[in-house]
Amino acid sequence: MFSVAAAWRNAFFAAFAVTWFLSASVTAQQSSVVQPGAPGQPTKVLPASARGKLPPVSWQDVEFMQGMIHHHAQAVEMVNLIEERTKNKDLKLLGVKIGQSQTDEMKFMRRWLEMRGDSTEHTMSPATSKSDHSGHGHEPPKGGTQNDEHLMPGMLTKAQMAELRRANGAEFDRLFVTGMIQHHNGALVMVDELFKTAGSGQDAELFNFATDVDTGQRAEIRSMQTLLDKKP
Repeated sequence: MFSVAAAWRNAFFAAFAVTWFLSASVTAQQSSVVQPGAPGQPTKVLPASARGKLPPVSWQDVEFMQGMIHHHAQAVEMVNLIEERTKNKDLKLLGVKIGQSQTDEMKFMRRWLEMRGDSTEHTMSPATSKSDHSGHGHEPPKGGTQNDEHLMPGMLTKAQMAELRRANGAEFDRLFVTGMIQHHNGALVMVDELFKTAGSGQDAELFNFATDVDTGQRAEIRSMQTLLDKKP
C-alpha cells in the first residue's frame, strides 16, 4: 500500500508534468506563426519574428484612392443639400444611402493611404508625392501631373454646383438626380481606367474596394434613373 506521503508526492509530480506540458504548448504557440497553405497545400510554421508586409502598390493605385476621396467628397456635399431643398421622400432615402456609403468609403480610403504612408490629399503630382520615396515601390510617369477637379471624370463644375444650390422642389430633384448620375458614371470611368492600367489594382483591398464601387454605383444609377423616369 502507498503511504500518504507517497500519494502526495505522486500527485505533485503529476501536476508538475501537466503544468510543464501546458506551459510548453503555450510557449510553442507564442514562438511560431502558422501560415495557411494554398488549397491542397500544407500549412507552414513561421518563426515569431515573421511579420506581415503590405504588398507594393503603384502610383496609379495611390492616385486613384486620393482622387476618389476628392470625388466622393463632392457627392456628400450634394447630398447635404437635399434636406432643405426638397420634400421628395424617395430622393431623401436615396440621399441617406449615398451619403452613408460614400462617407464610410472615404474613411476606408484615408486609412488605406495612411497605412502606406501616403497623403490623403489630391493636390500633389506623382513626381512630388510621398508615394515615390524609395521602398514604396511606386514609379510615377515622367512629366506626369495630377488631375484637377475639372478634369476628374463626372464631377460637377462650379456652375453646375451653383445651379444646384439655387434650385428647390422639383427642379432641385431633377438637377440632383441628373448630376449624381453624371457623378456616378465618372466614378465608373475612374475604376475602369484603374483596371486598364498595367500593374494597377493588384492590391487585394484596393481591388475589392474598386469592384464594390463599380457594383454599388451601377445599382444606384439604376435607382436614380427610375426616379428620373417617374412621373410627378
